[in-house]
Amino acid sequence: MTDRIPSISESEWEVMTVLWHGAPKTANEVILSLQEHTDWKPKTIRTLLDRLVHKNAVGVNKNQRIYTFFPLYSQDECQRAEAQSFIKRIYGGTVKSMLVQFIQEDSLSDEEINELRTILAKKQKKDE
Repeated sequence: MTDRIPSISESEWEVMTVLWHGAPKTANEVILSLQEHTDWKPKTIRTLLDRLVHKNAVGVNKNQRIYTFFPLYSQDECQRAEAQSFIKRIYGGTVKSMLVQFIQEDSLSDEEINELRTILAKKQKKDE
């Protein structure tokens, strides 16, 4: 993970997803969104929001009577950082090892393999 983007737990990622799909939101709006597909208590969700604020992953607007929360990083930035962290931890930092394992275990469909070939070909042309 990059030094600048904080590490986000799986539960915190759920909160971030709500904020990425329409911020700023009040704590109650985040709670209502998450309670549609989780059984989390409001106190748990407020704790997750507080943790994200302390990690500097979420900002809070305190200028209004009711605080509103917003993500400080885009979903794309966080996904990229999490992917780098995963590859570093599990595959020693090499994407090739991960791809080889997925391909050898038939985790990728033929369509996905063709997409990867296209991406690799474009990358190779770009680097030449």
